[in-house]
Amino acid sequence: MPVRGVRGATTVSRNTRDEILEATRELLTMMIEANEIDTCDLASAWLTTTPDVYAEFPAVAARLMGWTSVPLMQSHEMSVPGMLPMCIRVLLHWNTDRGQHDIRHIYLREAARLRPDLSSSSPATAR
Repeated sequence: MPVRGVRGATTVSRNTRDEILEATRELLTMMIEANEIDTCDLASAWLTTTPDVYAEFPAVAARLMGWTSVPLMQSHEMSVPGMLPMCIRVLLHWNTDRGQHDIRHIYLREAARLRPDLSSSSPATAR
């Protein structure tokens, strides 16, 4: 069975624990629902934040959602001039027979600017 990547991103307006957990939980929930993913089929997840998001680990949101068996990795994004600030990104590694063209990637809030090719007028974008 192939492993497929499912991408997602969101932003927070403030570097607070509650906002980081809320935004991450919203993003993970939408990624799972949009793709009908059973978390038992997740090989792992990689979560990153821009350097200005550090009040809490986004992976804590996944653990609070019951993702106790999913291996999680976290890091900061490179600090590049002009980068989208206050951003949380997720890459899920999903064991699935679905083709890459069937994967729905989710971009919420200001992160919709990262992938305008996948964006619509709604707060979430999916393909």
